[in-house]
Amino acid sequence: MSTAMNFGTKSFKPRPPDKGAFPLDHFGECSAFKERFMECLRDSGYESGACRQRAMAYLECRMERQLMANEPLEKLGFKDLIDEKSEAKPEKL
Repeated sequence: MSTAMNFGTKSFKPRPPDKGAFPLDHFGECSAFKERFMECLRDSGYESGACRQRAMAYLECRMERQLMANEPLEKLGFKDLIDEKSEAKPEKL
């Protein structure tokens, strides 16, 4: 009976995640990357900023194996790490 009194209540409409769904890593193709990332988190007291290189490597693995949509790493928040990587490489003439 209490539901009959809720005429003005908006109904909940579920919506998909912004980035969409992506397949699980059933075959463990990127589990080594994930384990290195998790180990880094444990070692750093769960300070995720200290483990960004490993997070980036894990996401690259997932994109290479079609376990998530390809996205530019800059868009995923790794622009500063990519800039550091390109500065470390000597230019070829």
